[in-house]
Amino acid sequence: MKIEQIYTGCLAQGAYYITSNGEAAIIDPLREVQPYLDRATRDGVKIKYIFETHFHADFVSGHLDLSKKTGAAIVFGPTAQPKFEATIATDGQIFEVGNVKIKVLHTPGHTMESVVFLLLDEAGKETAIFSGDTLFLGDVGRPDLAQKAASMTQEELAGLLYESLYTKILPLADDIIVYPAHGAGSACGKNMMKETVDTLGNQKKVNYALKQPNKDAFVKAVTDGLMPPPAYFPANVAMNKMGYESIDSVINNGMNALSVADFENVAETTDAVILDTRDASEFVKGFIPRSIQIGVQGDFAPWVGALIKDVKQPILLVTAVGKEEETVIRLSRVGFDNILGHLNGGFQSWKTAGKEFDTVNRISATQFEAEFIAGETTVIDVRRESEYSAEHVEEAFNKPLDSINEWFKNMDAEKPFYLHCAGGYRSAIAASILKSRGIHHFYEIDGGFKAIAETTAIPKTDFICQSKLMTN
Repeated sequence: MKIEQIYTGCLAQGAYYITSNGEAAIIDPLREVQPYLDRATRDGVKIKYIFETHFHADFVSGHLDLSKKTGAAIVFGPTAQPKFEATIATDGQIFEVGNVKIKVLHTPGHTMESVVFLLLDEAGKETAIFSGDTLFLGDVGRPDLAQKAASMTQEELAGLLYESLYTKILPLADDIIVYPAHGAGSACGKNMMKETVDTLGNQKKVNYALKQPNKDAFVKAVTDGLMPPPAYFPANVAMNKMGYESIDSVINNGMNALSVADFENVAETTDAVILDTRDASEFVKGFIPRSIQIGVQGDFAPWVGALIKDVKQPILLVTAVGKEEETVIRLSRVGFDNILGHLNGGFQSWKTAGKEFDTVNRISATQFEAEFIAGETTVIDVRRESEYSAEHVEEAFNKPLDSINEWFKNMDAEKPFYLHCAGGYRSAIAASILKSRGIHHFYEIDGGFKAIAETTAIPKTDFICQSKLMTN
């Protein structure tokens, strides 16, 4: 028996590849399925089952393409109603993969069809759980995402999650290995650990949700402090449930190389968003006017989903040369399939053609210090509220990036300001969005708050007067 965790950092997502005696199973696969096919070929095994812990909200799973390419059966938990052929397992049902068994534990709460898969090794010993979004390391799945579909409140779903965890998971042996679907950085939880594998026994000790004295306390603990889910989540659930276009077609469309003239024509005759995925350090030096920059090397897919929101939005790509296919794949992971093509030769071809381009006024932290005047300089901090609360430039305004499409409307386009995040990734995104909305009179700080804190003597403070700063 072999278990391999295939962890994708930009989505904080774990898929699993299990083999035994010539057969394999994949749990919660990503949309690009070639890596699983390559593994199976390498190991000389046949993929027999594709297990899904639930209808995922934060990414589009690869179950359909993987099933078509291998003939493997897709398995969902009880109450799931996919619009394609699949096996709907019963609670306690056992599936054999080579010499090991995988038992279905129905664990409603995060969603109604949620399951945990319990692995029994060749000797029949309960060895591991693949816990999906039911149980994370340090946290449990948020119970607010399935409210509408289940016609239940988040408190009612949290109550179901309590019963699932405390009657089906906690009674299992302490030495069982926990393999969750997500880790720190995922929007599917609020308190996840950076580790991606742990024992159930340790989780019983350290996971706040597993140490509650009763159901009421559990419900309060897991529902407290939930942030609004990203806007693209419902669309991803629908795609995972209803079906979607093959990733091969999506990649083929995205790899359509457009000349400068064709790119310009498509941009002018459609409502396509020009998405520039180059590194921020390159983008700020020059970009096509009204482009939105989201660097492919960071938390790319989640930020695309959070800021563009509509997965059907037509997109034109500007990428670093050689990064076209990677960018298309990353977009497809969160359901952004309507890619009209990419600029052949990247931004340099646009510049060489003599086309108009824009820039961002990016300055160093030391220049910011030289220009900063306490009580007069306007500073906008686009980090999360929790980051801002820990420490920030005195009198800075906290305007988180994920809500920029709302707060930019109150900006005075004529009043100069300085813009920063933690290290420069998010502030470059914010800069591109502000410039696309006609706001140009600002300076973006290279290196963000980290550089400000390390290289300047500008006054900084912890959490004070936060309500004032949030509303001004």
